[in-house]
Parts: sequence; C-alpha cells; structure tokens
Amino acid sequence: MKLNRQFIFSLVLMVLASAIYRVFPNRPMGFAPQMAIAIFAGSLFVKHKKLAFLMPLLSMFISDSLYQILYINELSSISGFYAGQWKNYLLIIGLTSFGFLVNQNKIASILGASLAAPTVYFILSNGLVWLGGGGWHRPKTLEGLMMTYADGLPFYPNSIYSTLFFSAVFFISWMLIKKANTVKLA
Repeated sequence: MKLNRQFIFSLVLMVLASAIYRVFPNRPMGFAPQMAIAIFAGSLFVKHKKLAFLMPLLSMFISDSLYQILYINELSSISGFYAGQWKNYLLIIGLTSFGFLVNQNKIASILGASLAAPTVYFILSNGLVWLGGGGWHRPKTLEGLMMTYADGLPFYPNSIYSTLFFSAVFFISWMLIKKANTVKLA
C-alpha cells in the first residue's frame, strides 16, 4: 500500500472526526468509534504495525484531551485524564490485534472481529476495574466480580452496536476508495 498525501489526510481526518465524536454531549453510553478504528487500523496496516497501533491511540488521546479541556472549563463532568487510564489505552490498542486477523474481503471476518473486540474489552476492562478496586469498590469475591460485570452492562450493548456500525463505515469506505482508485488506474 502506498502512503500518499491524500491517503494520509483521509486517515488523519478519520482519527480527528472519531475523537471529536467521542466527546459529543448526550452520546449514548459506550457508543464510540475507537474499537472500530483499532480493528480497521490493524487490518489496514498489517505490515506497518506501528501505524496500526498509533491510530486508535491518537484517537483516544485527542478525545481525552478534549474531555480534559471541557472538564477544566466546567463544560463537562467527565475528566479527560484519570488514574489507571493507561489500562484503557492498552486495551484499546490491544484490540488492534483483532484487525491483524481480519480478511478485508470477507464480511464474516469483519463481523467476527467487530463482535469479539468489544466482548474482550468488556471482560478485561471490567475485570481490571474489579482487581484495582475501582468503580463502586466491589468486594474481591466471585460475587463482587459478577457485580462489577453487571455494573458495566449498560455500556456493553452500545459498544457492540458502535463497533459494528463504525466498522461498516470504515471498511465500506475503504472498499469504495480502493475501487475508485482501481477504476482511475485502469
């Protein structure tokens, strides 16, 4: 794949738009494009893994910076940066690995990754919250772990819906771009 100016501009625009969307007020809980960006970036940059990991990381960092600016100016109750946030970053960029396994020509492959990534994120992130004593400080018992997963359930369906939706947008757009470039070259 050739990294020309137009292609790089498109990726930067996608990261910026996704970051800005994440800070929209009244956005449904858990409905954000960052997991889909991780999958898409992984599938796009299989041979350039640094770029693959950089895309979701930048999207998260930009949106968290925007959240922090809004929080400091008392325009949002959500703080952009907080203790333990590095775990979230690791989990999001880790989801890029799902993209490495995606066959862009197979809808089932994209669908599978788009369902698996938010599920793995849900399991690991809530498990880490429970281990770290975050959230509502549930007891370190099996019952406390289940309570922590129950606490996270309101976010889970929307994370699946958003990952499916944004993956469709990213992969269909990419297919159309490739098709348009093939036609131009022919």
